Amino acid sequence: MAVVETRGVKKHFGKVRAVDGVDLIARDGEFLVLLGPSGCGKTTLMRMIAGLEPPTAGDILIGGQVVNDLPPRARRVAMVFQSYALYPHKTAFDNIAFPLKAQGLRKDKIKEKVEWAATMLGITHLLERKPRELSGGERQRVALARAIVREPAVFLLDEPLSNLDAKLRHAARDELKRFQRNIGTTTLYVTHDQIEAMGLGDRIAVMHAGQIRQIGTPYEVYHEPADTFVATFVGTPPMNLIARDDVIIGFRPESFLPKEVYNAHDDLVKFHFHVRRVEHLGSDRLLYGSLMGKDDLSVIAKLPLTVSITIHEGCSYEFAVRAGDLKFFERETGLRTEAQPL
Repeated sequence: MAVVETRGVKKHFGKVRAVDGVDLIARDGEFLVLLGPSGCGKTTLMRMIAGLEPPTAGDILIGGQVVNDLPPRARRVAMVFQSYALYPHKTAFDNIAFPLKAQGLRKDKIKEKVEWAATMLGITHLLERKPRELSGGERQRVALARAIVREPAVFLLDEPLSNLDAKLRHAARDELKRFQRNIGTTTLYVTHDQIEAMGLGDRIAVMHAGQIRQIGTPYEVYHEPADTFVATFVGTPPMNLIARDDVIIGFRPESFLPKEVYNAHDDLVKFHFHVRRVEHLGSDRLLYGSLMGKDDLSVIAKLPLTVSITIHEGCSYEFAVRAGDLKFFERETGLRTEAQPL
């Protein structure tokens, strides 16, 4: 295991600042997720840590050692790509064994390590099959096994679940988290999927335009966003934002409920909510509408199944948010600020 650190790391492609001064620490044994939209720089940052891209500026440290000039094989990292990058003409056994053969290990030692990794991931019965005979989830496990046998200090995972369907992705996420906890290896995981990030990460680093906007636990990133970008990127539906004077007021859709749901002693901020559309999602209802009848103040309410109040499209209702659930941001910078009187 090892601590991974970046100090002022930058990567420029001509005038494009793909990564623009990132300071980051992945703790020993931590599962750290790099979350952000496409083009935010998260994969470029991971490729620099892996040694596949040289940084324009800054230092990368693994286990306290600056590794800027070390080749990938000397960094003791293992990377699993989105495509899995399996050799189609080789069996699963030979794919897993490939890095061990490249190291010149004895055949009996290779067999032992391959079987150890395959057992850990439950794919011993697939070792004689080729990638075309495997499902997406099975290919992912083979790619992970190939990374495990090297016994790296750091795992780097670049959207390894994105090729799976929704049901399989949910199961694979659970398997991946349990696997990482069992081996305890420091892991950096790149994704644009906030559900993956929230479900997998011990901490999440939210990236945008080559910079880290916030690092924190899933709870902190969701409930205490550092700025309006984090507030709207993390969460489905995103946080409602309302501009008022020189501040922006934010509240989560699940905190925006009919007034009668709350207790009489709750400190409430009330809103007149005109409902344009109701979307039934089984366990939830999403209500799309506007405040005070103004289209420029569009908001979304998320009602759980336990709130059985009848809501009709085209009608207006009194909704409310607990005062403690309101977040405030500077209108000019979008940064989080102290609570303001309403």
